[in-house]
Amino acid sequence: MKKIPVQEILSEEINDLKLRLIYGKEFLKERYISNFRIQKPGLALAGFTEHIHPERVQILGNTEISYVNSLTPDQRLNAFENFCKKRVSCIIVTKNLKIPKELVYCVKKYEIPLFRTEIVSSRVIQEIMFFLEDKLAPETVIHGVLVDVYGVGVVILGRSGIGKSECALELVKRGHRLVADDAIHIKKKQDILIGTSNDLLTYNIELRGLGILNIKDMFGVSAIRMRKRIEIVISFVDWNSEESYDRTGLDKKFYNIMDIELPHLILPVSPGRNMAVIIEAAARNHLLKLMGYDAAQEFQDRLMRKMEENRKLEINRIMMNQGVE
Repeated sequence: MKKIPVQEILSEEINDLKLRLIYGKEFLKERYISNFRIQKPGLALAGFTEHIHPERVQILGNTEISYVNSLTPDQRLNAFENFCKKRVSCIIVTKNLKIPKELVYCVKKYEIPLFRTEIVSSRVIQEIMFFLEDKLAPETVIHGVLVDVYGVGVVILGRSGIGKSECALELVKRGHRLVADDAIHIKKKQDILIGTSNDLLTYNIELRGLGILNIKDMFGVSAIRMRKRIEIVISFVDWNSEESYDRTGLDKKFYNIMDIELPHLILPVSPGRNMAVIIEAAARNHLLKLMGYDAAQEFQDRLMRKMEENRKLEINRIMMNQGVE
């Protein structure tokens, strides 16, 4: 399971939350967060601590602070003691609420980083969840090209030198957008795969004979995207006359990336075949399927209806011939 140190939530990426460290600077690298979901420990402060998740960020808002302030000092200390002994990753008090001295005592005792912010709980939860979901997402790297074609994230795979980058360049010339060339960094967010380029190769594409080209400088910012959801995978293969390729679209194939099955098309490459146009057609067809129209299935249904009609006509013809005799 992927983990990040608590220190990460002080990143400039979410500095608009105005988090201020109250205690625990020396423990920021020792405490870890492993779940992007946030926990509000109201029930834990009431005594039900068995459902506390130690490696989640804990938020104390107006409801929680108001509740503990209604307790006697001894009850308040006991509530925070039972909560903090679960050794949670960190605690954030929102809305600039006054921090009970019993909480300060317990976080020092159990070495828990304590933060405060003037921002309301709902916004803090939303921002931190979005940040942690990205940071904690499982990731992998695959060799290929990722392009945005008509809003569809298309991964192009194939052996080195088969023409993936050349096809991507042709697609860019036709108005589509490059996301990544050569190395696609993929993050899994719930059941969605998001592809990006690495920092070194961003905006760049490699073409044998020309070298490295900067797509952003050559075609403008409209020709690139920083990230894109991956929706279909297309594999380029060398044409083999003895191989049987799908000719109807009814043979559904899938490509597995981090346990997510994506529609997979295998396209043979041969001289004179315009692969960019074929990928455009594949993207359009994918959009039609998302809207509920499957051309291949529709063709099969019409074919089966026609076969059934012909069968009935043949039966009727045979019965009529038998009646004449």
